[in-house]
Amino acid sequence: MKPDSLQFFAPCPRGLECVLAEELIKIGAKSIKSANGGVHFKGSWQTCYQANLESRIASRILWQIAQKPYRDEQDIYNTAYAFAWHEWFLPELTIRVNLAAIKCPLRSLDFVTLKIKDAVCDKFRKTTGKRPSISTIQPDIRIHGFLDAQEFTLYLDTSGDALFKRGNRKTAGDAPLRENLAAGILRLTGWQPETPLLDPMCGSGTFLLEAAQIALNIPPGSQRHFAFEKFKQFDQTLWNKLKNKVLSGQLSVSLQSIYGSDLYGYALTDARTNLEAAGLLDAVHLKQANILEISAPEPQGVLVTNPPYGVRIGDTESLIELYPKLGDVLKNKFSGWHAYIFTTDPALPKTIRLKASKRTPLFNGALECRLLEYKLIAGSMRKTRNDTSTK
Repeated sequence: MKPDSLQFFAPCPRGLECVLAEELIKIGAKSIKSANGGVHFKGSWQTCYQANLESRIASRILWQIAQKPYRDEQDIYNTAYAFAWHEWFLPELTIRVNLAAIKCPLRSLDFVTLKIKDAVCDKFRKTTGKRPSISTIQPDIRIHGFLDAQEFTLYLDTSGDALFKRGNRKTAGDAPLRENLAAGILRLTGWQPETPLLDPMCGSGTFLLEAAQIALNIPPGSQRHFAFEKFKQFDQTLWNKLKNKVLSGQLSVSLQSIYGSDLYGYALTDARTNLEAAGLLDAVHLKQANILEISAPEPQGVLVTNPPYGVRIGDTESLIELYPKLGDVLKNKFSGWHAYIFTTDPALPKTIRLKASKRTPLFNGALECRLLEYKLIAGSMRKTRNDTSTK
C-alpha cells in the first residue's frame, strides 16, 4: 500500500458529516466520501497526524486495515489473525476491542469481540512469544470492528481518547455538549471570529471555549496525546514539525467579541473554571444574567445556545412558559442578529412564536435534536415570519 493512500474513517456526531468533510479537505485528505455518522478518506500518516491535531469535528481517526466478507466467527478470527500486529505496536501495550454492528446475523457480539481479541493475542504469542494485556478503562491501543450483514471492517484507532476530549475541560455542568458537536454547530451557523458571538445560556461554556479556540487559531489537539504516538511507525520528527508549524500560527490571548451569560452562578463558575484551565479566560466576556432581561451586546452578531430542556433540566411546564418570552426577547432586543437554538424539545419551535428559517437535524449522542435558525431582521419581523423552513 502506498504511504499516501492509507484508508481512514472519521466518525462524528450525526448531522455533521458535510462540515467534517469540508474540514478534512482543508487538512489535505483525499477521496472524501461521507457516510452516516462519519467520513471516509485517504491520506498519508501526515494526513492522519494533522487530522488528529486539527479536526474540531471528528470524534476519532480510525485507520482501516481490513474490509472483507464473512460468514461466521471463524472468518472474523482469520481476518484479524492475518495481520502482523507486532509490526504496529509492542506486546507490552494494553489493548481494548470495540465492536459495533448493523443487521449482523451472528448471535453474540460479545463472542465476536472475544474472537478478535483472541486473534490479536494469538498472533502476538506466535510471533513474539508474548501477548498484550487487556484494559477496558485506559488502553494504550484500541481496535475497532464493524459488522454489517455481509462485511467485516477492522480499524486501528489512531486517536486514543475521543477527540472531543480536548484536555482542557475541568468541570462538565449538568448536561454539557461534546466539544466536537459544539464546534460543528458553530460551523453550521457560518460564524466567523470577526463576528460577535453570544451564548446567553452558556452553562459550562462549551460554545465559548470552542469559539475562543477558533478565534485565536488554537488547534484543538494541542493539549493532549494520541494513540499513534505509541505505534512503531510513529515519525517523531514529522510530528514535531507539524505540531510546531500549527502552534506557530496561534494568536496571543486577547479579549474577543465572544459573550457568555447564564442565570445561575454555579454555571458561570463552571464556565470560568474551564476557560481558565484552557488559558482563555481573558478572551471571553462573562456575566451572570437572566436571558429574559439581557440586551444585544453589539448591533449585529450570532446568538447560539443550547437551552435547558425536559430531558436535561427543569420541568416541561416552566419551559413552555419560557419559550414565548424567549421569542419576544429575540424579536425585540436582537434585531439584526442571527439566532441559532439547539434543542431536542419538540415544544420549542411550536411555542417560541418565531418562524425558523432553517431546521437542521443533529444528534447529541442518541438524542435527536434540531438546530433552529432565526433571522432577526431589523425593523420588521414580518420577513422572518415569511421565511421558508426546511424540515
